[in-house]
Amino acid sequence: MSRARRLALSAAAVAALGGVFIGEAIWIKAKAAVAQVLLDRAFAETVAAGEPVKPWSWADTWPVAKISVPRLKTSAIALAGSSGQAMAFGPGHVERTAEPGGAGTAVYAAHRDTHFAFLGQLVAGDEILVTGAGGHTFAYRVTGTSIVRFDDSGIAADAGGQNLALVTCWPLDGSLRGPLRYVVHARME
Repeated sequence: MSRARRLALSAAAVAALGGVFIGEAIWIKAKAAVAQVLLDRAFAETVAAGEPVKPWSWADTWPVAKISVPRLKTSAIALAGSSGQAMAFGPGHVERTAEPGGAGTAVYAAHRDTHFAFLGQLVAGDEILVTGAGGHTFAYRVTGTSIVRFDDSGIAADAGGQNLALVTCWPLDGSLRGPLRYVVHARME
């Protein structure tokens, strides 16, 4: 095989691999966007019915809250649990943490490149609204941010007061998994 032919085949293979990676990135973002539309509908039905409504028949989770940031004009529907399956479609409400408006810390985790891509834009004083499945909306104010190890976050689920923590991977513009997490801390007004 000639050198020119090997180079052409190598270039074609690299281009095909690049196409796969680009396609995967587009698929993840498209899936996240479509899921939020279905989750928004299911959350509205959950609030109206007073009981959990699954967003699609085979879902193993259901919407439990809506997180909104008025200044950024953004929102996301959060799901029960923080499993990888749940977080593929929206933020997950971390198990054994407070409900919105409840005593302690309500913790939500999501991917930095989809549902929590906006976290880096939050600043101290920003308002975060969290509407629970019962339809009540609770207002929190951002008090600060921190970068922590995944296994040493310092987030206390039973902390005094009514707190909120939004968590995603660090660095915010990274593409590989790592041990660090970015945490937005907020307190109910």
